[in-house]
Amino acid sequence: MKFPDRHRRRSIALAVAVSLALPLSMMPAANASGSLSTPNPADAPGQFSEVNLGQDRTEANFFYRIPALAHVGDGVVLASWDARPGSAADAPNPNTIVQRRSVDNGKTWGPMTTVAAGFTGSVSESKYGYSDPSYVVDEESGKIFNFFVYSKDQGFHGSTWGNDDANRQVISAAVIESTDGGETWSAPRLITDVAKPGDGPVPGAVRSTFATSGAGIQVTRGEYKGRLIQQYAGDVMQANGSRTYQAYSVYSDDHGATWQRGEFTGTSMDENKIVELSDGRIMLNSRDSAGGGFRKVAISEDGGHSYSKVSQDRQLPDPTNNAHLTQMFPDAAAGSDEAKKLLYTGANSQTGRENVSARVSCDDGQTWPGLRTIRRGFSAYSVATAQADGQFGVFYEGNYTDSMMYASFDEEWLNYVCAPMSAPKLTLDAGQSATMEVTITNQENHAISGILQVQQSSQVSSEPVAVEQLAAKEQRSIQLPVTASVVANGKQRLQLQFTEAGGKMSQALVEAEIAGKEVTGLEISGERADAGRDLAAAPYQAGEKLPYTFTVKNAGNVNQWVVPTEGNFAPFAARPVGQPSDAGNCRYSNLAAGTSYSCATPRHTVTEAELADGFFVPKTTWTAGKLDDHAKVLNDYVITSDEVDVLERRPSLSAEASDPVFKDLDADGYASAGDTVTYEASVRNSGNVRLTGLQGAGWEAEELAAGGSSTVKITRTLTAAHIEAGVLAAGTETVEGFNGLRVASAELKLSELKLNVAPKDDATAKPAKAVLSDDNGHDTGLKDGDYTVTMNLWHGSNASQFILLEDGREISRQTLVSASPEAQQARVQVKGKKNGTYEYQGVLVNAAGSTKTQMLKVKVKDANPGTPVLSARTGSAAGELTLTTDMWWGTNATGYQLFENGKLIDSQDLVAATPAAQQVATVLRDRAPGSYEYQVKLSNDAGESSSKVRTVRVK
Repeated sequence: MKFPDRHRRRSIALAVAVSLALPLSMMPAANASGSLSTPNPADAPGQFSEVNLGQDRTEANFFYRIPALAHVGDGVVLASWDARPGSAADAPNPNTIVQRRSVDNGKTWGPMTTVAAGFTGSVSESKYGYSDPSYVVDEESGKIFNFFVYSKDQGFHGSTWGNDDANRQVISAAVIESTDGGETWSAPRLITDVAKPGDGPVPGAVRSTFATSGAGIQVTRGEYKGRLIQQYAGDVMQANGSRTYQAYSVYSDDHGATWQRGEFTGTSMDENKIVELSDGRIMLNSRDSAGGGFRKVAISEDGGHSYSKVSQDRQLPDPTNNAHLTQMFPDAAAGSDEAKKLLYTGANSQTGRENVSARVSCDDGQTWPGLRTIRRGFSAYSVATAQADGQFGVFYEGNYTDSMMYASFDEEWLNYVCAPMSAPKLTLDAGQSATMEVTITNQENHAISGILQVQQSSQVSSEPVAVEQLAAKEQRSIQLPVTASVVANGKQRLQLQFTEAGGKMSQALVEAEIAGKEVTGLEISGERADAGRDLAAAPYQAGEKLPYTFTVKNAGNVNQWVVPTEGNFAPFAARPVGQPSDAGNCRYSNLAAGTSYSCATPRHTVTEAELADGFFVPKTTWTAGKLDDHAKVLNDYVITSDEVDVLERRPSLSAEASDPVFKDLDADGYASAGDTVTYEASVRNSGNVRLTGLQGAGWEAEELAAGGSSTVKITRTLTAAHIEAGVLAAGTETVEGFNGLRVASAELKLSELKLNVAPKDDATAKPAKAVLSDDNGHDTGLKDGDYTVTMNLWHGSNASQFILLEDGREISRQTLVSASPEAQQARVQVKGKKNGTYEYQGVLVNAAGSTKTQMLKVKVKDANPGTPVLSARTGSAAGELTLTTDMWWGTNATGYQLFENGKLIDSQDLVAATPAAQQVATVLRDRAPGSYEYQVKLSNDAGESSSKVRTVRVK
């Protein structure tokens, strides 16, 4: 028994409607791509591991957010984050900062401790909280600092002007320090007057501020060596009376004894980080609060006091998220290749906090060729550090509740090659091809070669192009053919990827502008939403509701509305956009091009029939159209999804067959070609689900309930090959039944049968002449049509086969045993012939030829019943009459009919015993006085005979 799966088509629908070309300005830009291929983080090359430091929410049921991370030497790694009571809300939620400590470079972690405890408030005392931690490590003094927000009644958005820490409407800046590797911490020290200058809305005043969470730095090279720097973001009043979010550094040149603020930098800034470059300069890297989609960068030549003009780094996509960058080799010599290598961690997306990835720069952040994904799907704030054991640690948010993930990996895992690429903006039409001129630079100290291509997507594709050996530090232009798909449109960011011969990779983003046409279409898929349910232990019951989730993707290039109209789920269907519909429906009023949504509300009610099958098939209908007309359906979709099990399905069949039964159809006493062998076969549904479409071995489209069985007869017709072999070999028949797309099969084993075949014919002379005779009438004296025709070959060459012809038509064929020159005889029983004359001729056959007998004529004249005699006798009662029919001798009848005045009044079945007499009587009553005419008809298969008409008078 076996039951392989048959695959149903994937439940994806895509319809495309192309209309007139639209101006490019109307088309949404595509999102920045991920890597060409996204390997599992745990896959080779290199080493990767991660652990959740925030799995225990404690009795307080904290919500965990905002990671901070520091490597402080001697294998000690510190990780701190917000423990937020009641929700994941920012300040002024009365948050607490907690910490875990590792002494073996992040391999194991100590218990969670509190470094700054918030207070939820009481009747006599107001609430306060600490949020957004950030470490700064002073490697010269051994001190560790942790900066964070101190909130009372207001958070960042609600804070008022001023830096009076006693004012509950003012958000404050705090710092604590540790001198024992983070085991103990001082009480919070407030530096609000430094980080938040100004008492009112005057130019240069800061209304609200916070220390950027994660980590600051200590400068290790050049004029400002030893300086401690922590980044802040503030809402700053400008000279023209406007306000904007700006970045600035708070730094110390006396190991944290005093702190001072640098100059404000940029506009629409947000959480920002800094890193020391190979020559001692400082690079600032900021989130864009205006949602520009990329990181903002600036350079400081004076140790973080002031920064250059801010620009976008269009190689670092960002969805307004906190990211981080750090030196990969902080102890490297100034100006060395290792000192130029930076590690950046952040969301690899412009639309959502997802796909936290590690990027590598080999040139002080000018380019970012290295890229590998740390976490697919949702992942938000991150912070990174280089560890003493050669590993890199990344601390990031896996969710906003209980997932504070610490990932650790080595340089090999990053799988990068220092070969940045660039290309000018590409312009082409949808469905057309163009050549992109890609410049690749080998920053390695050895030659490289490999393959260059563009990540294939719904927008563009390219064939791989070989990059021949590129010498160390050499730069070269490569011509790369690129094809835009028919749905491509508008501004795109194409991802280039170079894979060198050893498998290491570099990547770059290139801008493109595609003149396309308006395309609509959806991809619709679904899956069950009860993954934790054990169907073996807890099968569904009739009436129970199974949860299901649909995912709908806009595969076109314009926004669309989506309305499901019917399906075997509730809630699910909806009326057109804008009209009232049942709660929980899967309608979507404005689905942006290239985006998806999930609908997790549908429930399917399991039926008895589905329980019998063990599954159901989701069937849904959807409509979609453009936003400008909710009534006009552009595309409709009928989706048949994969089978959904409602119990643990075990389809199974068992089968068996009886011993063979031989049937000698030609009655020659031997197995001959054309004879048959029959087996009685049975199958049983030995599984736990219904099987349909039973087929094979004589079954056709039959259905079997679990435990049910069915039988058929299997007939095998003997061939000349079987007769030659003298055996019908054992065989098998396969029976299949279907449970949805699954197949249950069983093999019927048909056993061998030895055949009784006639002796082999090796005659050298054709059969001698034979004569035919019959015994018609010899038994009863009646030529009644039942007789035997006998063939006698008295002497000579024998036949191996005898054929008897009646009126030129074959009526018998027999196999004979040859024993030349002995006599041969064959008999053929003839029955049921009607009156008439029949001519018989015999044909005798052997290997040497055939001979025919003389014609034998047989006359049949007594096949019909003998003539009946009818008599009548009146009874004692008035009108009573008995009619008796006698057939004294002759061929018997099997049927009797009595007619009165020509009308049938009685019929009876008779038992034939030819030639014995037959008698039958009919008693009539209540006959009125008068004359009646009676006649009898006797019948059998050959014909009928009638009596004379008898007139009877009733007085």
